Amino acid sequence: MLAGPDCCAPMVAEPLAEIDAVGLAKGFKALGDPARLRLLSMIAARAGDEVCVCELTDAFTQSGPTISHHLKVLRDAGLVTSERRGSWVYYRVVPSALAALSKLLDTSAMAVAAEA
Repeated sequence: MLAGPDCCAPMVAEPLAEIDAVGLAKGFKALGDPARLRLLSMIAARAGDEVCVCELTDAFTQSGPTISHHLKVLRDAGLVTSERRGSWVYYRVVPSALAALSKLLDTSAMAVAAEA
């Protein structure tokens, strides 16, 4: 998802390079769906631990294949990783990917500039 060595300075600090914008947009696009945002939240709430897909699908009214598609979108965007063990897949959040999205939207630099 991330690209470039200077990726993810807050937007208010400096404009994004095109390559960084393309990579970060994949993450934001993946989070633009309520089901995917909820899935990511459920995985991230495990504080670094993994979650079995069986635990995730039970929380939704959508079918298993639909949830699997949403998880694939999150995986392709680099927001989660997965590991298959037998017939189950376990998901874990990628902290650096979430940090990059968060850092991009950090507006604390605006407050510092306003105080100066």
